[in-house]
Amino acid sequence: MPTTYEATLEYAQGQDQTDTLYPFRERFIFPQHEGADVRYFCGNSLGLQPKSVSYLMEKELRDWGKYGVEGHFRAAYPWFSYHHFFTDRLAKVVGAEKDEVVAMNTLTVNLHMLMLSFYRPHNKRYKIIMEAGAFPSDQYAVETQVRMHGYDPEDAIIEITPQEGAHLIEDIDIINAIKEAGDSVALVMIGGVNYYTGQFFDLENITKAAHSVGAYAGFDLAHAAGNVQLQLHSWNVDFACWCSYKYLNSGPGGVGGAFVHERHGNNPDLFRLAGWWGNDEKTRFKMQKGFVPQKGAASWQMSNAPVFNMVAHNASLDIFEKAGLPALREKSIQLTGYMEFLLRQITHLPFEIITPSEPSRRGCQLSMLFHERGKEVFEALTQSGIVADWREPNVIRIAPVPLYNTYEDCYKFYEVLTLIS
Repeated sequence: MPTTYEATLEYAQGQDQTDTLYPFRERFIFPQHEGADVRYFCGNSLGLQPKSVSYLMEKELRDWGKYGVEGHFRAAYPWFSYHHFFTDRLAKVVGAEKDEVVAMNTLTVNLHMLMLSFYRPHNKRYKIIMEAGAFPSDQYAVETQVRMHGYDPEDAIIEITPQEGAHLIEDIDIINAIKEAGDSVALVMIGGVNYYTGQFFDLENITKAAHSVGAYAGFDLAHAAGNVQLQLHSWNVDFACWCSYKYLNSGPGGVGGAFVHERHGNNPDLFRLAGWWGNDEKTRFKMQKGFVPQKGAASWQMSNAPVFNMVAHNASLDIFEKAGLPALREKSIQLTGYMEFLLRQITHLPFEIITPSEPSRRGCQLSMLFHERGKEVFEALTQSGIVADWREPNVIRIAPVPLYNTYEDCYKFYEVLTLIS
């Protein structure tokens, strides 16, 4: 592990030669630019396609053709139980017990379903605490849930903002706001890693603060799952949900995921929307009235598993299993640290890094806030075969993903910036 960085191509290539995770990039398909692989820094928006997806998809298509409806039980990976094949690997990604996670639906659908269970306002306990500047779909979901229960969002939603002149929200400000609102709080719902700044919130202590006032704690982990190490079970988080198409490389619109702590998932009296696929598997085909929730998070399922949608998820989670999250996180810290070091050598362009410098407060994203010329710089990067992400009004987001990005990628990004006059 390097203790110092150098802004040279030789240094970057030397680090890649000793990187034990370097071969994993060969498992992914890179878009092309002028006959060469692009330098892809957009895994925080859409991860690259694992090469194994096409083989696994073809396998399911063959079984569909061969078995028709009997594929639910006779396919090589029977569709009836397809989501079970990777539950243990999914649980490791978010630090959960196997029965606490399930792949289903998409992110915002899961958020709404879980809020129907965990946002149960009554009397004076009706407020939701969330971060200001949350991803719009989180804002929309919270607003509509509040309105559904007859409350005014202006009154029922408490948004925590950065301190004056700052870009980041301090964890202590969230915790203090929870304590101040006290028993008026029904739910704390935070985005685990903020999509805009890349800030990783202290989910463990936010959860403790929520529980201390009798509220539930739930998180949108769209930018956290597969990016940072999570321990949802031991942190005592009540619920969480995430998408799989960013760091989890499971394709556009890929199947979402949900976590429900076992103390809730194994409580059949907790309200949840009932669906056929969430019913006890042992009695599902008896076709009887009366919903009997199966054990754990799987009881929040509504409909058949979207098998073709899950193929890429299965493929990607296999790669995560082989690489190992601790090793990926260690490389993420080093690779993102190197990119930050390089960016701080650039003094002729008007930007600042608004992502926290402390590795414990960020994943593998860096957000460059431009005071001017941001779109011009972004277009120059694109023309040079670098895929980054532009976010209005003035931020370029880059994600040095440890599964497929390299030190040389980071250096080439820096090199292009040095050439912009």
